[in-house]
Amino acid sequence: MSNIELVVFDLAGTTIEDAGEVPEAFTSALQAHGLTVTREALHAARGASKREIIRHFVENRFPGETSAIIARTEQIFATFRQHLTEIYANRGVRVISGATETFTWLRRRNIKIALNTGFDRNLTELILQVVRWDKDFVQAVVCGDDVVQGRPAPYLIFHAMEAAAVISVSRVANIGDTMLDLQAGRNAGVRWNVGVLSGAHRQEQLTQVQPTHLLTSVAAVPTLWN
Repeated sequence: MSNIELVVFDLAGTTIEDAGEVPEAFTSALQAHGLTVTREALHAARGASKREIIRHFVENRFPGETSAIIARTEQIFATFRQHLTEIYANRGVRVISGATETFTWLRRRNIKIALNTGFDRNLTELILQVVRWDKDFVQAVVCGDDVVQGRPAPYLIFHAMEAAAVISVSRVANIGDTMLDLQAGRNAGVRWNVGVLSGAHRQEQLTQVQPTHLLTSVAAVPTLWN
């Protein structure tokens, strides 16, 4: 059996179902502030810090003083968070089939679980409350506003390791559904960098990052120990 001590899971598209709620909220929030972004541009940014994505679009559309860019970014981010919260409230939040069972399987083997996400802390806590994943079930939760730079930087993973008291990347597995998820895992140097096909990016995209494993969903994670 592998000596993996910690498995770091992405949230939307990896452990929480993603039926287009995030890009829908992005599109409506950006349009509310006079920004139109192509579907392809949003798709390419999946997995990144939501605030960083918005700032990137703002800088391209409204170049100017840093203070003005930051202020506009925060306005759009607040609108995005409001729109996504309303969408989740109306449609519900659904767990990827098999995710809870995989978490239980790992915990029974004393393998720690962390979640990392480009969402901010408030929205993440709302999602976790709905699906009832508490601190006894998940040992660490790291959000986009907890780090100085989001994916593909490795800092979300490093903070998860710190919170879970795991010191070696050779004992860490990273699991995500986007190219940026896997690029962050590669930059962190984790032992297993696992792509799942349940979310934003397809097999031909994920294989470009050369994951160590490619699974249909997190339900298949226990098979990695076979």
